[in-house]
Amino acid sequence: MSETTTAQRPQEPDWSTLTVEELVAYRDAENRFRASSAMRAITGQPDPGAVIDWQEVALPGRDLPVRVYRPAPGHAGAGADRATGLPLVLHVHGGGFVGTAVQCDWTNSHLAAQLPALVVSVEHRLLAPETPLSAAADDGWDVLDHVLRHAARWGVDPARTAVFGESCGGLISALAAIRAREAGLRLRAQVLVNPAVEVTGTMFDYPSIAEYAYTPSRALPLLRFFQQLAVPPGTDSRALSPLYADDLGGLAPALVLVPTQDAVADHGRRYAERLRAAGTSTRLTEYPGAIHAFLSMPGVEPQAEAARAEILEFLRAALAE
Repeated sequence: MSETTTAQRPQEPDWSTLTVEELVAYRDAENRFRASSAMRAITGQPDPGAVIDWQEVALPGRDLPVRVYRPAPGHAGAGADRATGLPLVLHVHGGGFVGTAVQCDWTNSHLAAQLPALVVSVEHRLLAPETPLSAAADDGWDVLDHVLRHAARWGVDPARTAVFGESCGGLISALAAIRAREAGLRLRAQVLVNPAVEVTGTMFDYPSIAEYAYTPSRALPLLRFFQQLAVPPGTDSRALSPLYADDLGGLAPALVLVPTQDAVADHGRRYAERLRAAGTSTRLTEYPGAIHAFLSMPGVEPQAEAARAEILEFLRAALAE
């Protein structure tokens, strides 16, 4: 996969009437724009101290692209931890039914260069009628499992692993943290940025949804479309909602970042409350005035820099030997 040099952003569709064909056309056009050089003015320039490339991961029944960030040769962190391997940060981008790892190059390249660490960003199957949220959640977990089972090949220290996700990617990362505990895998940290952590019928029953349903963006129609794709009829939506997990104890220490001008801000706040109540170490930080996708928009969102610095500091402490 490669980035597009020029692209035009498509017009946002009417989510209530979107057909499958229109969804495919929209997400392809939108992702071309997000991966274009023109978009760098919004998404930021990668850290020159990191090398970025695409790789294919062979998973059961499918091959999945991942975007890999490593400290560049000659960079201060490139030779670090040569004996034991670099820490691993498994990242999942936001968007759900749209989005690409490229939109997160700014944050992920800085983490790779400055922690230093190997950052693997999952280009999961996007939500669609044939690929609901359960497929995307499996992609996140299966990539994590694959990299850790082949840790020497990837050059990572499996004992120093964290998961990191934004929006729907935060939900997938939270589910991965729960599955890790159930599998006996000890993660060092989970970083959840503007996470949407429930997809049940009550996912809209929060004050932040009411307050930011149509400002600063048309969030409510988009979220309803997201839920429709995420949990088709017959799906156990609670099983895909970390907020409703039976037990949130014994999980990796969590950093939850919540932009306040965000329809799902209360999702993050409530999840942090539940994690703390279950005894999981949790830091909740709110970013006043920031919008939903602020971390991936440093060119227009001034608080993105502070959030990235907080993530770096949190992971540096959590992933230390």
